Amino acid sequence: MKRSLMDILRCPECKGELDLAVEKEGEEIEEGTLLCKKCDIKYPIEEGIPNMIPQDD
Repeated sequence: MKRSLMDILRCPECKGELDLAVEKEGEEIEEGTLLCKKCDIKYPIEEGIPNMIPQDD
């Protein structure tokens, strides 16, 4: 995932802004988490792809 996507990505549930926590980064973000500041939902980034489908915990 490119860092520039953070300018346009929003939470699909509430349209809130997302915080980024990077675990592994090369030329692009490979592993990490997107966290909604408003509704506290976490979205994983795996193999450079953000999974924007809410996960059941």
